[in-house]
Amino acid sequence: MSEIAPARAVAFRVLRRVFEDDAYADRALRSESVGLDDRDRALARRLAYGAVQRMRTLDHAIETLGRRAVRKLDAPVAAALRLGAYQVAYMDGVPRYAAVNESVELVRRAGLERAVSFTNAVMRRLAEGARALTDALPERTAAEAALRHSYPDWVAETWWRELGPEEARALMVAQNEEPETAVRLVRGTIDGRADPAIPGAWVVERVDEQALADGRVWPQSRASQLVGLAVGSGPGERTLDLCAAPGGKATMLAGDVDAVEVDEARAAGLRETAARLQADRVRVVHADGRALPPELTGYDRALVDAPCSGLGVLASRPDLRWRATPLPGLQGELLRAAIERTRPGGTVVYSTCTVNSAESEDVVDAVVRDGAARVDGSLGEEWPRFRHRSRPEFLQTLPHLHGTSGFFVARLRVR
Repeated sequence: MSEIAPARAVAFRVLRRVFEDDAYADRALRSESVGLDDRDRALARRLAYGAVQRMRTLDHAIETLGRRAVRKLDAPVAAALRLGAYQVAYMDGVPRYAAVNESVELVRRAGLERAVSFTNAVMRRLAEGARALTDALPERTAAEAALRHSYPDWVAETWWRELGPEEARALMVAQNEEPETAVRLVRGTIDGRADPAIPGAWVVERVDEQALADGRVWPQSRASQLVGLAVGSGPGERTLDLCAAPGGKATMLAGDVDAVEVDEARAAGLRETAARLQADRVRVVHADGRALPPELTGYDRALVDAPCSGLGVLASRPDLRWRATPLPGLQGELLRAAIERTRPGGTVVYSTCTVNSAESEDVVDAVVRDGAARVDGSLGEEWPRFRHRSRPEFLQTLPHLHGTSGFFVARLRVR
């Protein structure tokens, strides 16, 4: 029986959990990679994340060259072929025989001896032709670009419409790349590159696990840190964070913070984060942000980092593109709830980690029409580097332009 590299074995198990059990790729990788050294863990991550991200394009290659619909394959066979196809189509330096042989061995070890010859034949065709096939895919229309870069049609159509073809394609490319590793420096010193425009934000080679355990750093994208800074809370003020877990933004805020989280397990994790980062003025409230206890009112500031489709964080969440759902109804309810709990003259920051106007500008515009708050246009003046190009009163970070995750940020002043 042939050997299988540990990283490929882990990536195979992650793919099976994602596509058979609807698991989240990052959580599956975390549990499956226990015991791997750093090099193998990094390779397993690249293999698993890449195969999940590129699933649509890989399936097209498998079906074109293998002449069999992926949906008709046994799940382990589909996972092995996707993993092998990713290596021969998108990775340099991987010997073709290794990708072929180990894909075949993965199927054999899954107890599917009857599918071994089929897997071997398809992998050999993929090794010969997958890269040329994927490289030749056109991208003249949104539908073509969605197939070439492996996105759902609706995502490609949204970006095509809102950003234009050239930027839509650039955004698709950027969110198939490995994202930078960024942390917030809580205290002490760190090796890395400080962002000149976002105080406390650092880009690092890797997260220092000891510094993380000590609460000296917190993994957080530069765009996410921008949101926390946009709140502008100060000592002596009261701030409501309506969707607070996992706690990166809540623990940035000055003054007294009521951090709300509806999920009990996530609320417990939020308490742990606040304790680790010594954010002792953060009080965790386990509640639905749309139905808060009546005493939670009269805040100086509020933050609504709303649940969303996540179209700005697809690089770090490889499976999200296949499960993303816009949530404008919920977002509007949460923003209105925050405005109701903020004193007149106070401010509410609304943010989403997406690139989709239906969940961003449109939500704000609809709430502003209610008359309870107005847009505070000074936000764009404070952060001109990240000013929204068509709506300069807002902020919008874009992965292909700013090198960080995609966030929309608006600030409203309560009437």
